[in-house]
Amino acid sequence: MKFINVNMTEKSINLNDVPQQYLGLGGRGLTSTMINAEVPPTCDPLGPDNKLIIAPGVLSGTSLVNTSRVSIGAKSPLTGGIKESNAGGTTGAALGHLGITAIIIEGQANDDELYILRIDHQGTASLIPANEYKGMRTYPLTQTLLKTYGEKSSILVIGPAGEYQLTSASIQASDVDGRPCRAAGRGGMGAVMGAKRLKAIVIDSQGKKTDAIADPQAFKEAAKAFAQAVKAHPLTGQMLPALGTAGLVAPVNSMGAFPSLNATTGVMEGWEKISGEALAELNKKRGGNNTHLGCSQCIIRCSNEFVDKKGEFVTSSLEYETIWSMGGMTGIDDLDIIARLDRLCDDMGVDTMNTGVGIGVAMDAGKIKFGDGEAAIDMVEQIGLGTELGKILGNGPDAVGKHFNHHRVPTVKGQSIAAYDPRGMQGNAVTYATSPMGADHTAGNVVGEYMAGNLDPLKPEGQIEASRNTQIAMAAVDCTGLCLLASFALTTPEGAEAFLNVMNAKFGAQLDPDDIPALGVRVLKQELEFNRKAGLTSEDDRLPEFFYKEPLLPHNKVVLIRPEEMDTALNF
Repeated sequence: MKFINVNMTEKSINLNDVPQQYLGLGGRGLTSTMINAEVPPTCDPLGPDNKLIIAPGVLSGTSLVNTSRVSIGAKSPLTGGIKESNAGGTTGAALGHLGITAIIIEGQANDDELYILRIDHQGTASLIPANEYKGMRTYPLTQTLLKTYGEKSSILVIGPAGEYQLTSASIQASDVDGRPCRAAGRGGMGAVMGAKRLKAIVIDSQGKKTDAIADPQAFKEAAKAFAQAVKAHPLTGQMLPALGTAGLVAPVNSMGAFPSLNATTGVMEGWEKISGEALAELNKKRGGNNTHLGCSQCIIRCSNEFVDKKGEFVTSSLEYETIWSMGGMTGIDDLDIIARLDRLCDDMGVDTMNTGVGIGVAMDAGKIKFGDGEAAIDMVEQIGLGTELGKILGNGPDAVGKHFNHHRVPTVKGQSIAAYDPRGMQGNAVTYATSPMGADHTAGNVVGEYMAGNLDPLKPEGQIEASRNTQIAMAAVDCTGLCLLASFALTTPEGAEAFLNVMNAKFGAQLDPDDIPALGVRVLKQELEFNRKAGLTSEDDRLPEFFYKEPLLPHNKVVLIRPEEMDTALNF
């Protein structure tokens, strides 16, 4: 269990034992706890005092399925508060196999410098000058790095958006096939990495220093039981392997909660053209792969490899949130255009969600017409060119709204909402408003409760409790490296029991079911404390006014939960 501490100012690297106060923590639990303890809350997010922390989950590197997620944390230049951005691919597993609990990057190199952090199969780290790669997009750079340092490498990389320190800049993570198509997209983590003058992190994926498991046999048995629970769940065993996350397009539209045309309606006209069913059929016809293995140890196979009319690879994976942001919010109903936009965003290293919503705001303001795919592509290309318009779009929807003097900007703390309108899913209104991360579906998405028929999405009753419970659960899951989708197995008795047995076998502990949510509460308290010290108040935990004043078609609903009620959601 080691920390790799990198000081970009001094160009120094130290390998240290994990300090006592951080033992047993991983993923979001570690990034948030460290940021709260060690990052000055009022510091400039793009200055030398901020820290970029990259932490696999406590189960990453083990044999447990779907545990290759990695948490990347810092003070966010987008929200001004704490941020944990979560990515799939191979990085979490690669770090876990090296016994690396976290990489902590602090300080700041000079403006005219650029570096790569290289970690070899022994876990030895070094900084390598990388000025020759300045301005490179993520796809060509990743291929170059794989040729230079070996195909069996896991890569984290920023594109031009990160170098420009744009607040929607992502950190792109390589998938199983070595493509930089998995993203720590939210919160501007790519801008923080760019501010450190770090272009890429290259990690040898052949490490054999995985942390010891207290009871290997019990772990093996529990891991097998958990895998069976994942396969048995209807979502992870049937829907996701067949349609991927795009399978949500149809049900969310049917609920009238698919924010479209910059959140002016809850149903997209022509949504059938961009549904999971349409995507799977088109891609199969062209010879694309609809059950792609994108992340290490994944047994769900929700990923796809989308190909063009000639059968040539365009992007992976074309996900629900991107189909919504680049399709629903913009009125673009052409999967080929949406796929090109997804690829462009990955290549330039920018969040597809913030970017798509920013385009939607520009369309709503009259800059370009809704549905104009070529104009949307040109707008995204401007990010890579570093034009004035490109930098405005790359700084997110708030910057776009301010530039065009437009009032309808669906963000909280500067971060765009996700593909669930808060007027059509009242519990997600609570999550968007109260999550320490800004509007964030992964922080506490209540859609599962609605799809299961456990809660009426259009009534205020029960929404605060549902959001609170889901936010607590997700904070705990994000500590482990477990994929959010695989976590649906935790909602079954068999899956919950198996996962608890996994944790106990890993640590030689005697955790009971209440200890898992207690971990989530502990993490949220750390995040809320940092935000308070950073100057955020309850006034920052507010949805834009138009969600309360403009009824959403087809239900003609506004957000029904008052701000003062929302303030009780995380009042621990």
